[in-house]
Amino acid sequence: MSDKSKILAANAAFYAAFAAGDFAALASLWADRDSISCIHPGWPAIIGRAAVIGSWRDILGNPQRPQIVCADPHAIVDGDHGHVLCIELVDGAALAAANHFAWVDGAWRMVHHQSSAIAQLVSSHDDPDGQRLH
Repeated sequence: MSDKSKILAANAAFYAAFAAGDFAALASLWADRDSISCIHPGWPAIIGRAAVIGSWRDILGNPQRPQIVCADPHAIVDGDHGHVLCIELVDGAALAAANHFAWVDGAWRMVHHQSSAIAQLVSSHDDPDGQRLH
């Protein structure tokens, strides 16, 4: 399996854990480092493993948490770091997301997640090479 396939699989596991409300699975996908970070839509930056994992515990514990689907993922790998750029469909609204990973102990582990509102999606007609997500 290529590095791009592996990082896309780790990204898919992140969204599957979120959809299932599986906190343990979601937490295990993050690097066990205090240098991880996250920016949820509309939130300030969260830095440090305890704070980041705590934010996901709170979100998953909320019975009204949104349904999120990852669409159009694109992996970019550079050595032992990589990221996946994608569109998150959150209860029908589109957000741009970037999930950053590091190769840690034989697996891709998340080190940063960020998603934010998109002003406008670009159609394939407007973007013939398929490189712009928004």
